[in-house]
Amino acid sequence: MRELVPGDKGALVQYMQLALTRAGYPVTIDGLFGQQTCTVLRAFLGNDQPCQVTKAQWSLLIPYLKGYTTHRIEAGDTLWGLASRMHTSVRRLTTANPTADPSNLAIGTVLFVPFDFPLVSEEVVYSSLLTDWIIEGLLVRYPFLHEEPVGNSVMGKKLSAVRIGEGSRQVFYNAAFHANEWITTPVLLKFAEDYAEAFSMGSQIGGVRASWLYYGFCLSLLPLVNPDGVDLVNGTLEDPDYLEQAVQISARYPMIPFPQGWKANIEGTDLNLQFPAGWENAKTIKYQQGFRTPAPRDFVGPAPLTAPESRAVYEYTRQNAFSLILAYHTQGEVIYWKYLDYEPKDSYRIARYFGDVSGYAVEETPGASGYAGYKDWFIQEYNKPGYTIEVGRGANPLQMDQFADIYQDNLGILTGGMTQLV
Repeated sequence: MRELVPGDKGALVQYMQLALTRAGYPVTIDGLFGQQTCTVLRAFLGNDQPCQVTKAQWSLLIPYLKGYTTHRIEAGDTLWGLASRMHTSVRRLTTANPTADPSNLAIGTVLFVPFDFPLVSEEVVYSSLLTDWIIEGLLVRYPFLHEEPVGNSVMGKKLSAVRIGEGSRQVFYNAAFHANEWITTPVLLKFAEDYAEAFSMGSQIGGVRASWLYYGFCLSLLPLVNPDGVDLVNGTLEDPDYLEQAVQISARYPMIPFPQGWKANIEGTDLNLQFPAGWENAKTIKYQQGFRTPAPRDFVGPAPLTAPESRAVYEYTRQNAFSLILAYHTQGEVIYWKYLDYEPKDSYRIARYFGDVSGYAVEETPGASGYAGYKDWFIQEYNKPGYTIEVGRGANPLQMDQFADIYQDNLGILTGGMTQLV
């Protein structure tokens, strides 16, 4: 982790501010390391400490981003005492430690201690770092969740899916194929958290019993398909060689603002133009538009599935038997449901349901964008319902002040991707 000092700004400063606030030292989460943040940070670290965040000091903050710590049982410890002392609840402790016997805590046993706050923040920008921390925290808080490796990015960052449910019908949701559409990542992370919390509580999510979803379906959530690109857009990409490569690629396309206009992976390939469903058509269209070399967006690559991220999603799909997929993008508040003349059974009915519960328009994909996407390939390959969901409105990247509305608009889609298969 990069050291932070006064005057720094950006996503890492936001994460430090979020951690301080969660630790009981509230500060404005504005991404600016100014005097207020400095005062609060020193109160957290001890007023004799310098105003900076070193690697050692990050280790004190990161538990509040992962949402948990650990505790080794000592003589006299009880779950009730731990809950009171460590700012959590007995319910969270028992959920995270299902094999622990509350009446007989063995001395020396290490317990997971989830903090009693929602894990998925609605205040900060997202990156591969934060996504990994949240997935780790979700797996600790809710051990009935499972992490599945999907593949790796160009830079070797892992693509991880979170799987929830024990049902026979498989469903797959993914997000952030495009770097500057990163706001879709917390949509899926928050749904994972809310669904898991509802299941652990024996309650509902989106008006549906979580247990009914859990035992009827097996849902895989891949919240971040393009980690390198997202890190570039949000200023957390620290490898100087890849950063310089992106700068050089962008310089060939000066009409696209850098980095906020970047959609591609770190090598300049558009991951949602990489699938073997009319790829040659997509190539012709994009070449005519001037995207003939690696670019911040719209370069189809030298051949289908040459980008490791797209190949990973393709292989993961082939290894499973998904009955329905959702691919989350921004923006426009529209649902695309069709590829060419393919019309899988129930696909239009489900699309209309999604439109009704979200208020989004239901449309066919425009011709200039109607080839080589993940949704297109899934429909062509499996003749099953597949949807591109374009959330929010405005210029990409959308800001987090839209997040609450986006999530609420899509909650019925996220549950409906399962309920409407019945």
